[in-house]
This record gives sequence, C-alpha cells and structure tokens, in this order.
Amino acid sequence: MKIIDLLTQEKLSLSFEVFPPKTETNFESVKNATEEIAKLRPAFMSVTYGAGGGTSKYTLDIAKNIKEMYDVPTLAHLTCVSSSKEMVQQKIEEIKAAGIQNVMALRGDIPAGMEDADRSHWDYQYAIDLIRELKASDVDFCIGGACYPEVHPESVHQKDDIKRLKEKVDAGCDFLTTQMFFDNNLFYNFLYKIREAGITVPVIPGIMPITNANQIERALKLSGSFMPQRFKSIADKFGSDSAAMKQAGIAYATDQIIDLYANDIYNVHVYSMNKPEVAEKIQSNLSDIIGK
Repeated sequence: MKIIDLLTQEKLSLSFEVFPPKTETNFESVKNATEEIAKLRPAFMSVTYGAGGGTSKYTLDIAKNIKEMYDVPTLAHLTCVSSSKEMVQQKIEEIKAAGIQNVMALRGDIPAGMEDADRSHWDYQYAIDLIRELKASDVDFCIGGACYPEVHPESVHQKDDIKRLKEKVDAGCDFLTTQMFFDNNLFYNFLYKIREAGITVPVIPGIMPITNANQIERALKLSGSFMPQRFKSIADKFGSDSAAMKQAGIAYATDQIIDLYANDIYNVHVYSMNKPEVAEKIQSNLSDIIGK
C-alpha cells in the first residue's frame, strides 16, 4: 500500500521508525525488535538507511521482512550523497525487486572528513536530485521527503529553506515528514508558512520520545531543536534516574501527540529507535484515541 493513500484519510494513525543493524552480528536482535513493533499494527513503518549509508545493505532486508511477515506498509529510506548514478540505480532496482512502493528520498549525511570537499563533481548534490531520479524510473513510487520546522541546520533563513522545500515537492515529493521537535507551536507555525508558500502535500509531524538524558545532546545536534523550558525541567529533574526519565519522556511525547490529534493532525510518526517497549507504551497511552 502507498503511504499517500493512508494520509489522505481523515483517520487518526500512528507510525514508527526503526533502523537497520550496523553489523551482521546484530541482525537477528534488530530484526526481532522491529518485528515486535510491527506486531503493534502501526499505519506504516519506516526503515532508515544508516549513517553515511554504512548499514544500507540491511535496510531492505528489514523493510521486506516487516512487509511480508506482518503486512505492515514499509517506507525504505534512500540517500544519495556521494553516490554515483549507477549506485543509486542499483538501489532503485533492489527496492523494486523487494516489492516496496514507498521511498524516503534523502540527501543523507556528508561522509566524515568530506564536509569541506569540492562536491561539484558529485552526481547528486541534494535530495531533489534523487527525487527526480525516482520519478524518472519505471516504478510508480510513493516518495517521501524530510522537512525541518525549525529550519534546516545548513540554512540561514527559513524563507529560503521553504523555497527549496517547495522545489522538492514540485519535483515529485508526495508527502513530507518533519524532523523531531519538542514544541508543537513550532510545527503549527511551520505548517501555516508552508501552506502560504503553496506546499499542499500531507506533512507528518515527527515525535522523538526522549527516554534517557544522553539522547538530549544527540537530538539537539541532529536537529537543532528548540527545547522548551517545560522539557528542560523534566530532564533536569529525572535525567539521573533512568526509569523515571523513560516514563517522563514517554509521557511528554504522548502529550505532544494528543495535542496534535486535538488540532486535527491525523497522522503522527514516532522515532521509536528500535525500542518495542517505548512504541507499545505510547500506543497503549493512545488506545482509546486511535482505537487500538
């Protein structure tokens, strides 16, 4: 099933994100964790590509297993940075052969040590290049893209960021998923701005449950997210108690999701980090709201 077909229904839904193993040694444990999340019957599950593409060879294995074993629609991430056209074409063929219809088209992280390198000779500079490649293929993919409610870390002005986002959507992006945020007002403001700019595709808010204090620094580094004082107080109070921080982090994420639903945002994506217990608890907290 194409994800866009799920997003056009006015029905509350929850989806989860998982990541592939870093090594073959970890494959079974990661596979088992993703299967436990799939048993929750989410609207769909996305499978990341791995930092720098290092774990990309397992992305399709995990996505295909979820789809075939549990009939849960899957979204396979695909990055293009520093890749050749031949490499990307091979990946597209592999996705096609796996029977996966949904692709998250991303630029990806610049490989370590190449941040200041001359990229003019690279086949792909931005995610829009990959979107065009997917649209030109012989497969009718449902294409997702990423967006940043608080401005892309490499952008200076949100206006320029939204302009580039519009170009990405015009190139063939069917829906967007946001980077994590911790203040819903930032999302509502962003949504207003992009609608004003003519971006009309569905936008799925991405929510990250912070379940341990160590995640905070990484979350800030990845997304540059604004941390509300309310969340800072939670981290300060419970950060040194792992069980309490986990419970508080899940409660905070649940509260965000309830507020989004209450404001007619029908679909929410949770960065569940291969933690079935976190995914299960959030879904359980929302059981009467989403009917599960």
